Amino acid sequence: MADFVLKFADGRGQIHQQVASAGSEKELRDRFTQQGFLIYSIKLRSSAALTSGLGRRRKLNLEKFLIFNQQFVTLIRAGLPILKGLDLLAERLTDPKLGPYIKAVREEVRNGTLLSEAFRQQGVFPKIYVTSVMAGEKSGSLTEVLDRYISYQKMSLAVRKKVMVSLMYPCVLIVLVILLMVFLVTYVVPTFATLYTSMQAQLPEMTVVLIAIGTTARNYILLFAGGLAAAVVLFRWWARKDSARHTVDRIKMKLPIAGEIWLKYQVAQLARILSTLLTGGIPLVQAMETAADSLATPLLRHAVESAGKCVREGQPLSGSLRASDMFPPLALDMIEVGESTGALPSMLNSVAEFYEDDVNVRMTAAMALIEPAIMIFMGSFVAFVLIALYLPIFSLADTIR
Repeated sequence: MADFVLKFADGRGQIHQQVASAGSEKELRDRFTQQGFLIYSIKLRSSAALTSGLGRRRKLNLEKFLIFNQQFVTLIRAGLPILKGLDLLAERLTDPKLGPYIKAVREEVRNGTLLSEAFRQQGVFPKIYVTSVMAGEKSGSLTEVLDRYISYQKMSLAVRKKVMVSLMYPCVLIVLVILLMVFLVTYVVPTFATLYTSMQAQLPEMTVVLIAIGTTARNYILLFAGGLAAAVVLFRWWARKDSARHTVDRIKMKLPIAGEIWLKYQVAQLARILSTLLTGGIPLVQAMETAADSLATPLLRHAVESAGKCVREGQPLSGSLRASDMFPPLALDMIEVGESTGALPSMLNSVAEFYEDDVNVRMTAAMALIEPAIMIFMGSFVAFVLIALYLPIFSLADTIR
């Protein structure tokens, strides 16, 4: 089976474009022609990626996708059929980028495709969402499964926003400090250097060093800015490789304070995903595969994939994760208790809540230390510049007296 980008017109003359699966282009053309559609073009999804927005993998706006799911659940709970609910929502989405994919899902469902399979074929929806929908279809409790996914997504977004808000003020402060340093070194210091040169004054050693740095920085600031921009571009290109991303993750883990916070945040995300999937009736092995695909860190993803293979062979989850030597001992002990008592989903939820709270507390404490440290550094630098620049003036005043 291959994926094709299909452009066709219905009986009312409206143009549609969607992604559909078929064994060949002829099979797909015959299927839609028999349904009364007028086919304009059929292209392989890979070859159509340059000309069609549907063929290009994009990241969803999770907040707007969450709104879609809340509306979708409300319509289904009100008694509307799934197809009718998709018809109503496809034309009323708050995210225009999401519209073509929902319309493609609607057409696939109209043609007899399962809802989960229709979402999977689009290639942009999170795997945890597709797996949850599949579990809801099999168990006949789609609304309950979607409610759990919505709760998971709300919690995940809330934690992410808390982390971003905590980092915002220090980042702004660091940027302002860097701009102040650049202004002092490249503008103020060379101005004083010109003054002292015209006066032929005898300068202290610290003033000579500062003026040399400032003059050099002013002459080469454009070259330095270009080199910095090139370094950023090269790093982003290098960081796209899997081996590079593993290296970056290892560096993150070894960072003091920040490394521990980062790891605990990832463990909380993993526990939250596993708890959501297991509560929805997904088997543990499949839940681990989905959780691994949902993680953004290759190092942790590889560890979860390896643990999933061990679980498939009959080993307990706690022992499989312990073998990777990456997860905190407390989390492993809690998972082991959950396995022994038969309450693994609820225990994983407790692990997620515990580490999310721990991350919030540690982030708050770290920010409380970082902000004064930045202010002290900025004050020390400004004081050094002022002393180095004004010390010769005081010396000249003493000479004149």
